[in-house]
Amino acid sequence: MELALLLLGLVAVGFAQNASEVYHLPEIEGYDGWYNNLAHPEWGGADMTLSRRLTPVFADGTYQPSGRNRPNPLTIALETMNGFTGRQSYMDRTAFLTFFGQQVVEEILDAQRPGCPPEYFNIPIPTGHYLYDPNRKGNMYIPFLRSRYDKGTGQSPNNVRQQLNEITPWIDGGLTYGITKAWADALRAFTRGELLCRGSRPEDQHYKCDLPARNTIGLPIINPPPPADHQLKSARRFFRIGNPRGNENPMLLSMQVMWFRNHNYHAHRLLEEFRSRNITYNDEIIYNRARQWNIGEHQHIILDEWLPQFLGANTTSPIPAYTSYSSSTFPGVTHIFQSAAMRWGHTIVPPIAYRATIEGHNTAEPSCSFRPLGREPTVSTSQTTRSVRTCQSYFNSPDVVNDGNGVDELLFGLSKQVTEREDNIITEDLQGFVFGALDFSRRDLMALNIQRARDHGLPDYNTARVNFGLSRLTSFDQINPAAFDDALNTNDRELNSTRIAIQNLDALHGGNIDNVDIWAGGLLETVDGPGELFAAVISDQFRRIRDGDRFWYQNRLNGLFTDSEISTIENVTMRDIMLRVIFSEWFNASYLQMDPFHYAGPSDELHPVLRMNGCRPTNPYNNDTLQSYAELCSPMQTFDYFTGSEGPYIGSFVALGLYLLLNIAILLLAVRYVQYRAIKARANDTSATGGADVWLKAGVFSTAGGIPMVADELEVRPKRKIVIAPSVSNKRLKVYDAVSGAIVRTIDLAHIKHCDMILTTEGKISQEGVLLLRFANLYDLVMKFSGSAEPFSNAMGDFLNHIGITNSKRYEASEYALLRDVFTKEDRQHLVEEFFRLLFRESLAEEGQPRQSQGGVIGIKRRATKRRKQILGLELTKAEFAESMSMKSDTLFVEQVFRLVDDDQSGTVSFQEFLKFLILFTKGTADNKLELMFNIYDIDGSGSLEREEFTEMLGHLIEQANEKVDEANLKSVVDSMLASAGLAEQRTLNIDQFKRLFGEYRSELDDAAVQVRGKTARKSDANVLSVNQVEALESIQKKSNGASHEPTTIDDATEHEWSRRQTGRKKAKSAAAAYESQQDAIASSNIHIEPLPMEAEIGDHSELSHNAESLLSVQRFWENYRLHIFWWVLYQLVVAAIFVERAYYYAIEREHNGLRRIAGYGVTVTRGAASAMMFTYSTLLVTMSRNIITRLRETFLNNYIPFDAAHSFHKHIAFTALLYTVVHCIGHACNFYHIATQTANDLTCLFRNYYHLSDELPKFQFWLFNTLTGVTGYLAVLVIVTLYVFAMPYARRYLFRTFWLTHHLYIALYILLILHGSGRLVQPPLFQWFFVVPAAMFAIDKLISYSRKKVEIVVYKAEKLPSGVTHLQFKKPSNFDYRSGQWVRIACLSLNESEYHPFTLTSAPGEPTLDLHIRAVGPWTHNLRTVYDPENPKNRDAHGALAFPRLYLDGPFGEGHQDWFKYQIAVLVGGGIGVTPFASILKDVVFKQSTNSRLSVKKVYFMWVTRTQKQFEWMTDIIRQVEEEDKKQLTDIHIFITQFYQKFDLRTIMLYICERHFQKVSNRSLFSGLRSVTHFGRPQFNSFFEGLQDLHSDVAQIGVFSCGPPPMTQSVENGCSYCNQIEGPIFIHHSENF
Repeated sequence: MELALLLLGLVAVGFAQNASEVYHLPEIEGYDGWYNNLAHPEWGGADMTLSRRLTPVFADGTYQPSGRNRPNPLTIALETMNGFTGRQSYMDRTAFLTFFGQQVVEEILDAQRPGCPPEYFNIPIPTGHYLYDPNRKGNMYIPFLRSRYDKGTGQSPNNVRQQLNEITPWIDGGLTYGITKAWADALRAFTRGELLCRGSRPEDQHYKCDLPARNTIGLPIINPPPPADHQLKSARRFFRIGNPRGNENPMLLSMQVMWFRNHNYHAHRLLEEFRSRNITYNDEIIYNRARQWNIGEHQHIILDEWLPQFLGANTTSPIPAYTSYSSSTFPGVTHIFQSAAMRWGHTIVPPIAYRATIEGHNTAEPSCSFRPLGREPTVSTSQTTRSVRTCQSYFNSPDVVNDGNGVDELLFGLSKQVTEREDNIITEDLQGFVFGALDFSRRDLMALNIQRARDHGLPDYNTARVNFGLSRLTSFDQINPAAFDDALNTNDRELNSTRIAIQNLDALHGGNIDNVDIWAGGLLETVDGPGELFAAVISDQFRRIRDGDRFWYQNRLNGLFTDSEISTIENVTMRDIMLRVIFSEWFNASYLQMDPFHYAGPSDELHPVLRMNGCRPTNPYNNDTLQSYAELCSPMQTFDYFTGSEGPYIGSFVALGLYLLLNIAILLLAVRYVQYRAIKARANDTSATGGADVWLKAGVFSTAGGIPMVADELEVRPKRKIVIAPSVSNKRLKVYDAVSGAIVRTIDLAHIKHCDMILTTEGKISQEGVLLLRFANLYDLVMKFSGSAEPFSNAMGDFLNHIGITNSKRYEASEYALLRDVFTKEDRQHLVEEFFRLLFRESLAEEGQPRQSQGGVIGIKRRATKRRKQILGLELTKAEFAESMSMKSDTLFVEQVFRLVDDDQSGTVSFQEFLKFLILFTKGTADNKLELMFNIYDIDGSGSLEREEFTEMLGHLIEQANEKVDEANLKSVVDSMLASAGLAEQRTLNIDQFKRLFGEYRSELDDAAVQVRGKTARKSDANVLSVNQVEALESIQKKSNGASHEPTTIDDATEHEWSRRQTGRKKAKSAAAAYESQQDAIASSNIHIEPLPMEAEIGDHSELSHNAESLLSVQRFWENYRLHIFWWVLYQLVVAAIFVERAYYYAIEREHNGLRRIAGYGVTVTRGAASAMMFTYSTLLVTMSRNIITRLRETFLNNYIPFDAAHSFHKHIAFTALLYTVVHCIGHACNFYHIATQTANDLTCLFRNYYHLSDELPKFQFWLFNTLTGVTGYLAVLVIVTLYVFAMPYARRYLFRTFWLTHHLYIALYILLILHGSGRLVQPPLFQWFFVVPAAMFAIDKLISYSRKKVEIVVYKAEKLPSGVTHLQFKKPSNFDYRSGQWVRIACLSLNESEYHPFTLTSAPGEPTLDLHIRAVGPWTHNLRTVYDPENPKNRDAHGALAFPRLYLDGPFGEGHQDWFKYQIAVLVGGGIGVTPFASILKDVVFKQSTNSRLSVKKVYFMWVTRTQKQFEWMTDIIRQVEEEDKKQLTDIHIFITQFYQKFDLRTIMLYICERHFQKVSNRSLFSGLRSVTHFGRPQFNSFFEGLQDLHSDVAQIGVFSCGPPPMTQSVENGCSYCNQIEGPIFIHHSENF
């Protein structure tokens, strides 16, 4: 059964094969010309180099244009090719032959595309040129772009530049089908083998479609702006044809439509033939076979019919008959053919082209009619003949060829029109009015021809002749002998114009015929056709194209056509083709002459009527009547490409600036809002405002008359709403902030006798009124009311009368005058500043020096009398007096001192009164000061000091310093002091007993001073310094019992050495310091003073010279920071190298890429900055890899890489990145401007990855917002602005969460940077090469963090400690190993599990739990304090037990503090909350001692700098624990309470004496209860570190670790730098700021 079925199938196949014939399609020729020659596949390929028949003569032997010493091309064209137009061809050539020739050129040659990057070889326009410079502006040029070339050429004289032919040199239908398969497919209908038609026709006439389809698919057809319109138009208006330039003019388009129709004719013929012969076919077979026939006929018409007539019957170089295919014949188009010879056709181009039809074609009397189609002429005429003006039709072809009849009429009219004469004269439509770009809409094609030959490096005319076997000419008249033969100069052969042109050429070249351009010389050879040179070149070119073409129709070896088919093709004429493709009803064969390339007149007509009447325009044009039959050529126009970019360009950069300001404004407003909320919260706390909020809410502020006093205070900027609270009993006016409730000003009126009230005239009516209150010795209070100020002023007057100020006056003034004359707080402050400068100058004056005394004016430089009187007459209020001493005005101490200073009890302190007080403390003895202090402490003024008064005053001073001392300890220290002075039984003390009480402290009292406004007036700065040194020495005495090898005390020899070393140094330095401080004090006071003598004597000859000291300082700095400096310099060098490499690459190596030439060196800067940005932004990720850095610093690499500087290096890299970002943006501001001024074609070349329609001009906004590179770059800048603004310390301090959120924009930034480079606008993306390694490292680090972050940590204990500190104690993970001084990041699950904050661990590594002490300084820490409040009900479980929210933990992370144990001597300096890392370290020290762990450190000094130890009582507990467990006395702890003034200040001298006495007696601090030494004021690091250098001179390095606010760590750094200038151990400083 299966066998039977198989046999039946075979039989069926056999019958099918017998039923139809299978057509075997011959080899199909490719579109791109490759593999035509099998031995040399590239020969004849598209986009291959032009052939050089002539030796190039580039100026530099490689690529620079030739002919630089030849005359201006425009001058040559004007002198040799300009003349009358309208003379007809000598040989009766038709315009059809002329434009057929153009389509022949477009078939085999296209080298018009400019090079990329663009190279301009502009043609200078002679000043006063009749077309281009009629106004004689001068310095004008015709833009000329050099031809595209092979990038592999032009490198050396052995490899000169070779220009490219973008199409194939074969006659292979490229004009009709294109040169690529994709383009050809876009033209096909894919049915019936036809090319796609516009519209449809009946089945029997389907092949007779009129025009190709429109270019709706966006083929890249050449689409410059039509010069007649001077505007860009859409390329969709063009027809879809094979040649991109085919729509240039209607005549060329008609030729292509002719071959388009001929293809469809053959497709239809073949379809009918295959059907009739029952041949199996498909669309592909029909299409390709029709293409072969169309190409064959095209080849035949060109070589056998058109070319002989183009060369002329009298040509000296006829083409020999075809014999056979020659594979050794190279078909490439030569440069001379492209740049000169084939351009001979320009001379026969007519200025107009007629469109003809046959009227009365159905009658016996048909006649030719030249229809009035096309654009209307600008000159009104009654003539009916209209035509297509060549110069106005460029790229307006669709306007003319608008239907099938338009093509028919144009083809028919061209065949009837005799073309221009064969001579040297070129029509103005080409010479002067050929199309150009928008910026230069008209150009001179003849000048371009000359310039093109020079661009291609062609030699001179004579050299070309010799190369083609012609004789070398020796004189100009030999160029065209006929022009100089009078016998030949007949009416039929008028050669005078040629003779004149040759003579002009001779004159231009100075008789040097060997320097003539080929185009100029070859054109002047013209007589009846191309001269002998051009004819030889043209003949040679077409012969090689024909003979080297394996697919030539006559090649019988290729199997394309049979002998009969070849014969059929050879019998086809141009007339036959036209008869096939002209479909109009008015047309028939009798109307067309036998040879469309030739028309001698009626004798050529076939129709008897036309032969009788002829078929020519009734009024043929000439040079005089041309404008009557066609419109004028529109003049040359220019264009500014930046037009339309001005607004977006400015707006874009202004928007960036506004965005920056917006971010800053948001930051400031957000901070203000946070501060406002804090103030409001405090205002709602009655304990903080003294109940002011109750008054505010009730609105009970009123005067005796019951008028509420609420206004806007204008004296401050910005103004604020205030509430006035008058007090009759205290005679005061209190000014409250109406929002926060805070007291902003208190006006004491007790001693005021006079008041002026100035009311604006507007304030008397219902408008907004302004009122000014002016009191003597006070600054003005200015208030603005929402309504009239009159009620308030009346109420204020009543209040003033009530308290006894009856001498008050009221004035009226305009608001402008009132505000102009207001005496502001700033004015008062400036006056007070000058008061104190003069005061200090006088108090420090030596005896015998001039002093302002007795009311005299001695030593004061002459100034305005009014100002001098103001300063000397100024009196300080108690508030200003207290402010000058940095104390509160209502304290007992201030009350007592003010009472003593105010001699006249006027309620103010005058200049003389304050001066006496200061002189006492600068010149007085210890007894004088004790007497003053006795009077201050004698509260009741009885002349004796009771023990209770003394104790009360000490208590007030301690309270003023925000300290609290146990009352029993305070009483104890007073009793002890009295007992030590032998006054234990005394209940009251007289002045002598008081002096005896302080007898042992006379040296301190002798140097006691008063510190006012930050300046200290003391008797001798030198003495103070030496005392400081002594105390520094005392403060570092050892407390060990001999267990250590170091001495337990400082012996006499050591103390003597200390004094000896300091004496010489301090003498000079103290004198200098005193002199400098005095000069600073009087710098702006205009007081004359003689300089203090400098003590030049140096006591210690071992001191270094200034230069040696500076050198040593630099050496020590290098030793301290050599790794930091090395890596910083190395990084900067790497960044600089990256910048320079890219800048050099774009400035030199890519000099010819065009972008640099357009944008200048801005592009080199931006490219360099871009690469530097890529590197810096990428390496930022390395500094963010905390886990990896922490692990690496435990390795040997920590000896070579300063991992502890990762954070500071992160900021350094960020600022470097910002710098290059700014440079990049500024560079792009220039680049974008330059780019926006360039032609669209140039930009298309330079930015090939960005497509824009040919009718679009890419403006600035296109490049910025329509390109991936532009929009991502702009967005990246916006992200960077936000990142950096909210990363400032100011933002981190007040808006940490905002900083944290905005800093996560780095993810968006990196995405944008990746996309930015992916746009390939300028170069391939490079960012990934910089980014991949840091990104991988960062990703690994993040994975490490994520592996820990999601583990919930149980919180065992939470405490709310004083000063806003929260103590958290939580579980220590099993694999959590850390060192003392390290830090972690935590996230609270009940707040935001993704928001992490860093804190230093305060627990020791040996402890089973982890501890953190967190101070509430921001929103998150405040919320954390609330969340972990033990009193919070949410922190209780169902059984009432405490259950705190859990944490996420990330860390630990390393920093420099963890290296404390690597130094023999370690100094720890903590400021404020910055003590947290040292809490862990101190615990660790004790723990290691308890476990007998081996420690390399010999001594640990801990300096705690705090405003008051009350803020950190938990730290006090830790220190107490350390003191108890530090059995080996390894630690030495010093506490500096900055709330206290310096110990030698008037206010704290007693506290200092009490503290020292209590410490001596009980070995504990009076204030802290610790054995640690408590100091007043801020530490003198210079002195302290100098002492360490002496005591530990045997060590090489001392490690200093500081953590706290920047001013403190900077002071530590300064101290280290200062001591590193001195011989001794080097101080290595590690700091962290918060």
